[in-house]
Amino acid sequence: MVDTMARLRAFLRTTRLRGTLPRPPAGSFDGCFDDCSDDDVLLDAPDHRLAPALVAAAHGAHEPAAALLADTRARERWEHRDRYTSRLAAFARSRPEWLRAWHAADPEDPDGRLVTVRLALDRCWASPDRAETLRQITPMVTEAAANSGRDPVPWRLALDSARGRRAGHAEFERLWAEAVRRDPHHYGCHLAALRYLAAASPGAHRECLDFAETAARDAPEGTALRALPLRAAFRCLTRGGAGAVDRARLHTAADLALALSAAQPAADPWPAELRNLLVYVLVRLERRPEALEQLRLTGPYATSFPWDREADDPLGRFLQVRDGVRAAVAAEVPVPGCDGRGSPAGRGAH
Repeated sequence: MVDTMARLRAFLRTTRLRGTLPRPPAGSFDGCFDDCSDDDVLLDAPDHRLAPALVAAAHGAHEPAAALLADTRARERWEHRDRYTSRLAAFARSRPEWLRAWHAADPEDPDGRLVTVRLALDRCWASPDRAETLRQITPMVTEAAANSGRDPVPWRLALDSARGRRAGHAEFERLWAEAVRRDPHHYGCHLAALRYLAAASPGAHRECLDFAETAARDAPEGTALRALPLRAAFRCLTRGGAGAVDRARLHTAADLALALSAAQPAADPWPAELRNLLVYVLVRLERRPEALEQLRLTGPYATSFPWDREADDPLGRFLQVRDGVRAAVAAEVPVPGCDGRGSPAGRGAH
């Protein structure tokens, strides 16, 4: 934590000058690892704990979602809490009735408030006047963080809000200190910091990779934070920074993520985003056999990120790349496409 805090502060000073979830039931997808048909592939599938909560929410019932988030809080499973909050808020954007019922039943429930804050942030990010709308909900975000106890997730939301509002470095440092005091290795908070650093100085690819590598080096083996350099490598490869850093560092980032993937169950929704991103980076690094192995481990689980950064149909893009990787490995030829050319600039907040 000390090293990453020092790295963050050092980088912020520079930019001032330059302007484990339980496995699914055994056999859930036996035989699907190697040759899932296109029709078998699912986009952004929830894991076996989140799925019942979403089904209940679709029928207007909030209790399973409340129980799920209460369990993550009680057991301090912050990575799960972060992801489940995000998915529940995304669902509430189009189906808010269950969330309204939750507030009516228990307006002081910290879990319901957390989903509401995340939903408000998501709506602000989609607004053409993002900075102003984020400023309007700052009191809500601040209150959630102030009352969070040991929970780092509201502070992650505060960090995201600060980036969108283009908050100054002093404010961001204060929020960052509160976040890492609660969990020095929380992936979501570090990802929020990485995004802030990249936004503060878009050409500082080496410095962003420095920050991600330091965080990963300090993180315990097997934790999600070990994949942060992969996110930094993705930014380098898609934002014109591939030539600004030593290519060996991009390969090292992929190697760290490969080790993390190897420790996760195969054909499981939980590590699917890691593996989808890893496939993207491995293809760009021309490590096609390893990309094919990650596709095998991914099984039927495609994720919107990173494919929605270069296509309006992320599932279709995933299938296209999968077919290309298979063909390339079989024929030992380069994969057509997946080179980032023509990617919509600025799509999403990743």
